[in-house]
Order: sequence, then C-alpha cells, then structure tokens
Amino acid sequence: MPSYTVTVATGSQWFAGTDDYIYLSLVGSAGCSEKHLLDKPFYNDFERGAVDSYDVTVDEELGEIQLVKIEKRKYWLHDDWFLKYITLKTPCGDYIEFPCYRWIAGEGEIVLRDGRAKLACDDQIHILKQHRRKELETRQKQYRWMEWNPGFPLSIDAKCHKDLPRDIQFDSEKGVDFVLNYSRAMENLFINRFMHMFQSSWSDFADFEKIFVKISNTISERVMNHWQEDLMFGYQFLNGCNPVLIRRCTKLPEKLPVTTEMVECSLERQLALEQEVEQGNIFIVDFELLDGIDANRTDPCTLQFLAAPVCLLYKNLANKIVPIAIQLNQVPGDENPIFLPSDAKYDWLLAKIWVRSSDFHVHQTITHLLRTHLVSEVFGIALYRQLPAVHPIFKLLVAHVRFTIAINTKAREQLICEYGLFDKANATGGGGHVQMVQRAMQDLTYTSLCFPEAIKARGMDSKEDIPYYFYRDDGLLVWEAIKTFTAEVVGIYYQSDQVVEEDQELQDFVKDVYVYGMRGKKASGFPKSIKTREKLSEYLTVVIFTASAQHAAVNFGQYDWCSWIPNAPPTMRAPPPTAKGVVTIEQIVDTLPDRGRSCWHLGAVWALSQFQDNELFLGMYPEEHFIEKPVKEAMARFRKNLDTIVSVIAERNKNKKLPYYYLSPDRIPNSVAI
Repeated sequence: MPSYTVTVATGSQWFAGTDDYIYLSLVGSAGCSEKHLLDKPFYNDFERGAVDSYDVTVDEELGEIQLVKIEKRKYWLHDDWFLKYITLKTPCGDYIEFPCYRWIAGEGEIVLRDGRAKLACDDQIHILKQHRRKELETRQKQYRWMEWNPGFPLSIDAKCHKDLPRDIQFDSEKGVDFVLNYSRAMENLFINRFMHMFQSSWSDFADFEKIFVKISNTISERVMNHWQEDLMFGYQFLNGCNPVLIRRCTKLPEKLPVTTEMVECSLERQLALEQEVEQGNIFIVDFELLDGIDANRTDPCTLQFLAAPVCLLYKNLANKIVPIAIQLNQVPGDENPIFLPSDAKYDWLLAKIWVRSSDFHVHQTITHLLRTHLVSEVFGIALYRQLPAVHPIFKLLVAHVRFTIAINTKAREQLICEYGLFDKANATGGGGHVQMVQRAMQDLTYTSLCFPEAIKARGMDSKEDIPYYFYRDDGLLVWEAIKTFTAEVVGIYYQSDQVVEEDQELQDFVKDVYVYGMRGKKASGFPKSIKTREKLSEYLTVVIFTASAQHAAVNFGQYDWCSWIPNAPPTMRAPPPTAKGVVTIEQIVDTLPDRGRSCWHLGAVWALSQFQDNELFLGMYPEEHFIEKPVKEAMARFRKNLDTIVSVIAERNKNKKLPYYYLSPDRIPNSVAI
C-alpha cells in the first residue's frame, strides 16, 4: 500500500504548540484518503518550534496530491495551534511543500494547497477552483470593512484586538498594550516622580533636563544642546521626523506679506526676495491644515491652544536651510505679526517653538497615523478579502501587512479613541486629530504615495540644489530596490499586460482599496483597475514602501527629535503672541507643556520609537510562502541590493554629528507594527 512521509512544523512564537488531536487527510486526483491521526506513542507532538514526521499509509493510489486537509479536535482544553508548513514525501520520492503560516483556533480545520503560486487562470481543476473560491468567501465574512469616523479610510470591523481574526492578532498582546508600554516607558525613563505635579509648570528650559534621559552620542542630546539655533530648526524639515512638508517656494503667497526689507539681513546673496524665489533659494512650510482645528478641551483646568503658521526658509551660501520669516496664523493683520530672525531673541524663539509644535501635530496625525498606519491597513484588509493564499501577490505582500491591522485596532481601542491616551498630552486630542484626518483625506492621493513623484511635486528633487536632504537620497535608493524586486516578481507570474488585466482577483483587490480605502474619490487618483505589468509593479512598490520605508522614516526618530520637549511641544498652554517685544523667558516656559503632559509625551515618543521583539526587517521573509526557485533568487538579489544601500548609508554617516539612518534597510521593519 502507498506510504507518505508527512512532516509538520509548528510555529516558535508563544503558545504556538497544541495538545489537541491532529488529523490529516490527503486529496489527490485519483481519490481521497481517510483521516489519519498524527500521533507518536509516548511522545509530545506539536510542541512549540517542533518539526515532527509521520508515516501515513493509504489504501489505494491517490494520484497527484492536490490538497492536504488538517483537522484539530479538542483533547483537554481548547488551545490554538500555529502551523508553519507541511511537507509530503510521496511514494515515488517527490517532495511537495504546503506553506500555511496560520493559526488553527479551537476545533477547526484548514485545507492547504501546495506552495506553487497560481493565478486563477492557472487553475483548471474544479476542486482547486472551488478551494480558491471558498477561501475568499470565508475571508470576506471574517474581514469586514467599518467606518470608524466619517471621512476616514475604512478600517477593520472589530471593536478590540481580541475580536480580530486569529491570524492577524499579535502573538502576545503585552508587547502592544499602549497603556502598559507608556507606564513601562515612564519607569525606564525615571519620570513617574513628576506625575503628582501634573499641572505645574517647569521653572526654565534647564528644568526640562530633569526628565530628559541622556544616552551617549544620541541625536536627542544634540537636539537638546542646539534646538534654539536656526540651522537646527531648518535641518529638521529635511531630515527630522516629518521631512515631507517642506517645498520650494515658486511664488510668495499673498497671505504672507513679507518684503525684502524685512528679511534682507538673512539674504546672503544681496538679491531681492523675489529674485531669491526665482533662483530657487526660498522654501516654505505651510500648516494651513491646522487652521480652525479645535484645541483639546478635555481638561477644564488647563487651556490648550493651536496655531496654523506659515514659515519661510532660505538656502544660504553654505546650502543649509534656515528660517527667515514666521507668521503664526493664516490671515495677515496687525495682531498676526511676521516674526523675523532680527527680532528680539525670545520673540523669534517662541515663534519657532510654535512652528515646531504645529509640525509635531501634523507629523503625528497625518504623516504618521493617516499616511502610513491607516493606508497600510486598507491595503491589508483588501489583501485578505480579495486574494487567496495561493495568489502570488498575496504571497508577496502578506509579510508587509503583518500586525498592521492589529496595531491600528489597538490604537483605536486605547490611543486615539475618546478619552484615550492621545487626549492626555496633545493639543489636538479631544477630537482635533479626527478633524485633521478628515481634512487631510482631500490631499491623500496615489501620486503622493509614489516617493519620487512626491519629492518632485514639492520641488525637492535636485541633489545639486539641495545636497543635505538625506531622507530623499536614501528613500530613492530604497524605492528603486523595491521596484526592481516587484518588477521581477510580476515578470515571473504575468507573461503579458493582458494577463494582468484579466486577473480578476487582482482587479478586485485594487478596486477594494479604491472604493473602501479612498472612499471611491476620483480625485484621489487611486486606480480602480490595473492594466499593465509596469503599473502593477509601481502599485506593489507603493504598498511595500509605505508599510516599510515610509513608516520607518517617520516613526523611529520620534525619541531622537521629540524627547527634548521645547523642540516638539505636544501642547501649548497660552495663545500665540499677537505683538512683538513682549515675550519673556517666563512666558515661554508657562506656554510650554506642564510637568505631567511632558512626562506623558516623553513616555509616548520613547514607546513608539522602539522596535518590536523579533522584528523582521526589509528583505527578510522567514515565512516561505513562495517555493519557486525564480522568486527565491529574486529575493536574494533584493537582499543584496539592500545590503549595498546599508553600506552606502553607513559610509555617508561616518563622522557625521547628525547621522541619518532611518532609511537604512537594516533599520526598516517589513510592516507597520508599532
């Protein structure tokens, strides 16, 4: 009688093993086997991290094996089991791989196909077509769209983390409990002792050092020592936490009535301001999005304030970017003066602090939350709803949505919800952050997620003109490496543009993103369908780059740039000044966050800047969903390209007082998971 050797690999994460009964059935072209209990006498099967082998003898020839069916039945207590993969050695000595990398919860079953990636048009056998269809029908019932707030991209229909499908939950909730992480961060930073003085002001700038943790040779310490300097202020728009707002100014806006006479002491080329604009030496950052946003009113004992500044910057003769004019609100007038470097020291300093605070709000809510977290969740939900596990695009993208839906669900549960942690320290808490996302959705376009186009649209693409824009330089290298990789994978599975156009599952995935993620807005420029291999490669690059590189660039520098509170105040306790010559150091300190909010803020930026335990970085694919040699070779070339980029960035950073490393591939996690 024919005999098969079945090898079963159990996951190595916490609680991956099981004591339940595991049964296996084989479905072949010539027949189906009976259920076989996989069990060795006097042996603890399916322990965490184990690889167990079993001999399975069947009564008759099964033909070509098409499916493997695994059933789990309760032994004592219900426990979940993470099945990595099954390999089958056939009677004639062939090996067939069945990737799984999924949880089987409770008394459940799972039906696996072999690991060869297949488009729907490749499946001609009825049982395989049926398996494909049933998988999607099941997933579409599990992964449902929900509107968390009007105007937001739709999210997963789950009130809390435990409501999520088991396959996308965190292995251990402890690591992503925001309340726990913030409390732990405050203990690590030794700042709990200040919390009892919650609403009291600090005494002076030096007083902030009491909660500032000095770590040898870090950027944060350099920020603390140089934050008041114009050079440091300008540098952050290029390479800080939020390097996506600065744009070349092609015409001075009417709402900022600045003249040459006002700024001539800053202009080093002896040209009029308009001539400097023409020569491309003037840049602008406009926080118009914040105009009219409601400030946090959740604490009746502390008034909080927002501003919507316009900041004009200048490229000096050393090619460094420095601020030359700041107006703290959008409408010019006598009570909205234009602050200048030539003003009194504290007037100019407070104006810059207001800009830094506004930058913090836009960074947290739009650059970080909306444009990486929420967008990546849209891609993830659409992926699970419309692409079966056998589809090559599912196999390619699943690593890049790992834990994304889970972290966002946790955030909605604890962080950005009503009375959540966001309300404790941020001036945009209490609903302002919701208003911001609703506004920013108007500017969330497909093109703005295409890195090279986004850089070009802001007039920031010339390396010769703007030589110290490391976010741009490194981002372009990573973008090209990802695009080369995706183009190779697309070329393996799609022989022509026609095959792309006729792949209905792919088209349904793209349509889901457009209809539910972008709410069907034509102005978003998101494609409703994809018709060429080149466009598909670009689309996949957008998905991977957004989830990996873009998120890394705007997330992991938060402690570096925001831990020194005066450089990134999460709230301001007095309105913007309406006149010059009246600002004092005492007034600035009283405007900055109080002790309690400073502590919450510091705990937050610490916790959000930490990598996950067992983080998977770009190019790492330990879950082998692909088994074909050409794809494995493409992955190896991808890793080699990324290693080269790591070396280039390391060489550039040598001896730099402010190294830029957020886009070094060895520091870019595969997915949005924190």
